[in-house]
Amino acid sequence: MKFIISDCLKESIRAKEDFANREAENIIRLSENLVATIKNGGKLLVFGNGGSAADAQHIAAEFVNRFLIDRPPLPALALTTDTSILTSVGNDFSFEDVFAKQIAALGKKEDLALGISTSGNSPNVLKAIDVAKKMGLQTAALTGGNGGKLGAMADIVLNVPTDQTPHIQEVHLWVEHLLCQLVDTMLFGDSKNTDH
Repeated sequence: MKFIISDCLKESIRAKEDFANREAENIIRLSENLVATIKNGGKLLVFGNGGSAADAQHIAAEFVNRFLIDRPPLPALALTTDTSILTSVGNDFSFEDVFAKQIAALGKKEDLALGISTSGNSPNVLKAIDVAKKMGLQTAALTGGNGGKLGAMADIVLNVPTDQTPHIQEVHLWVEHLLCQLVDTMLFGDSKNTDH
């Protein structure tokens, strides 16, 4: 059991280190795009399935409420939370449309659409990114493995170079927190100055 704990920890750390080394420039670029989106009156629209849906809600909450500092709420919306929309679209049309229809209804060209998919091949995430691009939104993706189809679609792709889904998800959560910290720092200064 102790070997499993140690091995799992080492693999998780390695995944984060490999990701950070490969994607540092894209992380900074996405942070800058998020800041520009906010300054231009746009919002973050974020979505994914399963654990990635939870991630979408998590990062949206960090933006709207707070991360490390008390600051004004930042505009972010997880497209994974309205069960009436998700179930009506899934029932009346297709589960593939559950995010795309929300992008079409709520998105504007000042917004940034962030799709999260560990495989990079989730059909509903791909369709939403496609709709977002056609509407003129900036697009970004968090992926894993070889990036899948999503890796070739989004304007900015942060890809975790492992096929281990748990480690991909761990890195996604880490970079989501990092994006919050970088955006806060760019907009408000020292993000390590906490009041709580």
